[in-house]
Order: sequence, then structure tokens, then C-alpha cells
Amino acid sequence: MRAVVVTQPGAPEVMAMADVPDPAIGRGEVLLRVRATAVNRADIMQRRGLYPPPPGVSDVLGLEAVGEVVDIAPGTDTTLRIGDRVMCLVGGGAYAELLAVPACNCMPIPDGMSWTDAAAIPEVFITAYQGLVRLGGLCAGDVALVHSVASGVGTAAAQICRAIGARCIGTSRSPGRAAAGEPYGAEPLVVGGDGFAPAVQEMTGAHGADVILDLVGAKYLHDNVACLARGGRIVLTGLVGGRRAELDMGALLAAQGTIAASTLRGRSTEEKALIMGEFAHWAMPLFEDGVLSPVIDRVVAMDDVVAAHAHVEADAVVGKVVMRVD
Repeated sequence: MRAVVVTQPGAPEVMAMADVPDPAIGRGEVLLRVRATAVNRADIMQRRGLYPPPPGVSDVLGLEAVGEVVDIAPGTDTTLRIGDRVMCLVGGGAYAELLAVPACNCMPIPDGMSWTDAAAIPEVFITAYQGLVRLGGLCAGDVALVHSVASGVGTAAAQICRAIGARCIGTSRSPGRAAAGEPYGAEPLVVGGDGFAPAVQEMTGAHGADVILDLVGAKYLHDNVACLARGGRIVLTGLVGGRRAELDMGALLAAQGTIAASTLRGRSTEEKALIMGEFAHWAMPLFEDGVLSPVIDRVVAMDDVVAAHAHVEADAVVGKVVMRVD
């Protein structure tokens, strides 16, 4: 099969298409003919040599894919059948024509949804759902603060807030990117040199944020704590703004606040299956009714992976960059 290989850690140009062996499947797994995948920040970090795949996982990039089931390993306990259209989460290997994936980590694609639309769902929507709902306990009437609102996770999170009936404030350092969340229900907040906590307190009448979904990390920790509502929850899902910061534990105690952290890649097959099952039960009817929808910045062929990564790294993307596997 053809797949994207990384010749050495570095810039996008270190990636190339190459012929590699087809993946083998074992009990509990299915083989997908991949129709589309999508670019994630984790792929970029791995390409740079900063985020190696978990032990035993393919070193081919790619954490999500959509495709058709073309084989099922003997003894696999699954309701999937040959020809089923599914989306999936994996620890790696999705930038390829074929992909071995645990059957329990696959979800059906809603009827009528295109391959490219479906490819923009798994990683970002499940990350947002895990952060806001499972860990954040977001409820109708709550205030959610979503950082990097123009990102794939950010645009997904804004829609989830709207579906629940929660208020969403979406941040970015750019006015244009802060406004990118408005079509999905987010109120824009531009992060300036004086931080964002005073603005959040002003926008909420000094209530603060009940749930903060943070893709940034260290750079935002102080202000996150400073704008927490009483009993508020900070959920960390990314570290693009650094991994080390000083925490004012007194301020966190005063807010009766909590900090949780979550990623999907390092979770076990069983953990992913549980999260995906809950997400599918909650979200798939909303996709079918048009309440939730994938947000796609552009669709390119997988052969154009170098340009796709360069575009994501330019921080101009709203939503997802999807790659067709032709």
C-alpha cells in the first residue's frame, strides 16, 4: 500500500509518499480501506520528533480515518460487516491506504454523510466532548470558555456548547480567528497583552467560567484560574503554549476549582471504546439532524500532505484540513 513516511524529524518537506507493507490484522481488529484522514497538531509534533507513537503502534502519521471495512480478523466479536462505512480513532497509521483498527474503536458514519465530512469528526469532536461533557460536566446555563476557538477542537466545542444550551466564550489572539467561532455559537474574546481573565469576568457579570477547555497550557494557567466560577473546572487538552507554569493554589482553592487533563492517543483500546460509545450515542443523532456539523477549512489529496501540514502550521486554519486518500 501507499502511505506517508517521515524520512527524518523536521519541516513538512521530510514527508513523502512511499510503498510500505500492508498492515496485518489480529483478533479484535478490522481492516479499513481508508477514504480520508485529517491533519492534527499531534501529527505535526510527531513529524518534528517531539511526540513518538505509543509502544506497538504504527509510526505512520495519522490519528483518525474514515473508510470501508474490507476484512475482519477471525474470532472478532463485532457487529461490523464487510462494506460498512466507519470512522475511527487510532494511535497512528491513518495516513495510508489501508489501516488496521480495533473494531470497538470504529463508529458508523451517518447515512448521507460524505467521506470528507466524516473525516473531520472523530479526533476534534470526541476531544471536545470528553473535555466539556465527560470531564467538565457542562450543563445548560453554564458558561464555557473555549480557547483557540477557530481550531478544529474549538469549533467542535462551540457547537457542543450550543447543543447543550451552555454559553460559549471563544478566545483567540487574532480578532478574525476569535470571530470565526461566532457561526457556531461562540462569543468572541480577543486575548491581549493583559490576559483574558478581566474580560471574562466582565462578560459574565463577575460569574466567571464554569468550564474552561484549554488547548494552550502553561501560558494561560494564571488567567484560567483567575476567571474560574465557583466550583469551576479547567480541562487541559493541549500544550501549544508551554508545559510548565506557576500555579496559585490559593486562588484555585478560593474558587473551589478543579483541574483535569485528557488526551485520546495514549488511552487503551477499552478506554477509547467507552468514550466513543458514549459520544456516538449522544452526538450521532445531532449530526443527522444538523445540530452538529464538521467544520472543514480545505480538502486536499494525501499526495499534497506537505502543503497540508504547512497550511496548518501557518495558524490560518478554521476547523480541519482533510486529506482524501484517492
